[in-house]
Parts: sequence; structure tokens; C-alpha cells
Amino acid sequence: SAKRVTAVIPYFGYARQDRKAEGRVPITAKLVANLITTAGADRVLAIDLHAQQLQGFFDIPVDHLTGELVLNKYFRSKKIGDLAVVSPDVGNIKLAARYAAHLGGELAIVHKKRISGSKVEAQEIIGEVKGKNILMCDDMITTAGTVCSAAELVKKRGAEKIYVGATHGVFASKALERLSQALIDEVVVTDTIPLRDEDKMHGNVTVLSVSAMLAEAIKRIHRDESVSSLFNHF
Repeated sequence: SAKRVTAVIPYFGYARQDRKAEGRVPITAKLVANLITTAGADRVLAIDLHAQQLQGFFDIPVDHLTGELVLNKYFRSKKIGDLAVVSPDVGNIKLAARYAAHLGGELAIVHKKRISGSKVEAQEIIGEVKGKNILMCDDMITTAGTVCSAAELVKKRGAEKIYVGATHGVFASKALERLSQALIDEVVVTDTIPLRDEDKMHGNVTVLSVSAMLAEAIKRIHRDESVSSLFNHF
């Protein structure tokens, strides 16, 4: 008998299955969106849907938040000097450009070649990284193959400290083991996906909370206030 049901989804599963990569492959993200609507949700509140076009998969209103708000605040507090923001692949250029604009760093791009599902070879860098502290940003870390390969390349090109920031720490297929062995000083993710107790033992991973941002968004939705103006508060 609820008047309105809002589905709060910090991490939207199957978000990467948003298109047909090959024949006879389902677009599962659309199926999950339909299931949520059929279950009775009137509205969805989500964080970093991997591709913003996913909002169009829902037949109900979607409020789309971003972990950039929390991550930018954290990296600003670290006051990293001589910063270069590196996109670990060409698909994240816009995201890296936003981080560079907020944090005042230069922008660089890594060109990669994917050899297998978890193995990636970083081949070239567009931009200057020598003598710079590096921030690599992504919406999620799954196998960590991309960021580890990119970190190895920028280190070879003379980078100093290397930081990685991502909203969703999926950490599949020994990703945390790869990150702990890579030339990365700190990996920063949010708690959209809870870390297992054994995963918290990896010393170079920092987890930030998105609870305050979600709580404020939920409050505004149920008071019929603006959610977009929330971006000015974090």
C-alpha cells in the first residue's frame, strides 16, 4: 500500500551488458531494468551506471548520482602536487577530463590493447607523465588488468606516485592481488559494493562512504526537491 517506491541501487548489476558485443548475446541490463520496473518500483536512484545511456533502459524516472563527488573531495584533501590525470583507456577520456578540471591537473591518455578478459597491454601514452604524480580514474575496477598495465607504463615513463580512483570496486579474478603487486601507491573506491573482510587486508585500498550523498538524495526525492543541485554540496 506504499504511495511510492524508490529503488536505491548503489551498484547496478549487469551494467556492462548494455549492448550486443557479438551475435546471440542478450542485452541483460535492459532485462534487469524491466524486472525492477515490473517488481513495482516507481523511481530509481543509482550511482555511476557505467554508461549514462542505461537510464533510457528504464521506463520510470532515474536519478543518476556519481562517485566523482566523493572521490574528488578526497583527492583535493590530499593536495597532490604536480598532478597528471591519466585515462587508462580512450573510453574514459571524458571522465579523466572532469577530474583534471576539478583537481587542476594535466590530462594524459593511455592507449591499450586487450589480449584476453583479464590481460591488457598498455602500448602508448598521449601526454606528459614524467616527474608527475598520477591519478588514474575509472567508473569501476573489475579485473584491474587495465589500471595495472597503465600503471606499469606510466612508471616506465618516469611517473612518481600513482593513485587510482574508481566508484565501484568489483574486484573480480584476483584483482586485489594484482593491485597489491602493481606499482600503485593507493587505490581509492567507494562502498557501493561492500568489501569482504579478507579483502580489507590489502593495504593500498582505501574505501570511501557514499552514505551521506545517498541519504541526501533520498531525502530530496521524498520531499520533491531538486536532486541535481546536490552536485554542488559534495
